[in-house]
Amino acid sequence: MEVQGKIKLIDETKTYGSNGFRKREMVVTTEEQYPQHILVEFIQDKCDLLNNFQVGQQVKIGINLRGREWVSPQGETKYFNSIQGWRIENIQAEQPSQGVPPVPPTDAFEPANDFNEEEHDDLPF
Repeated sequence: MEVQGKIKLIDETKTYGSNGFRKREMVVTTEEQYPQHILVEFIQDKCDLLNNFQVGQQVKIGINLRGREWVSPQGETKYFNSIQGWRIENIQAEQPSQGVPPVPPTDAFEPANDFNEEEHDDLPF
């Protein structure tokens, strides 16, 4: 799965527990009619993928949805979801080529109705 949008926040890498578990969170804002602020977490060695990115950049993130079950000491079962990123790439906003005019839409052209095939023979043989 993928999510696309503009980086709103990149948090610092945090380490948890005695095993050195690392996690880094970021928020990406989608660009649609109703923008969504999606929290994506990168874990372990994937934390370093965010080092080359900044707030405001347009990105595409490869994600996995993760879910887990937890049973409280009272026996109550709860479920948690997370979105884990495993790839991130910069999306360059497409800019028109310098010096090349844009191609007009096809409806801007009129069909050639007065074309007579017999009068137009430019074949070399």
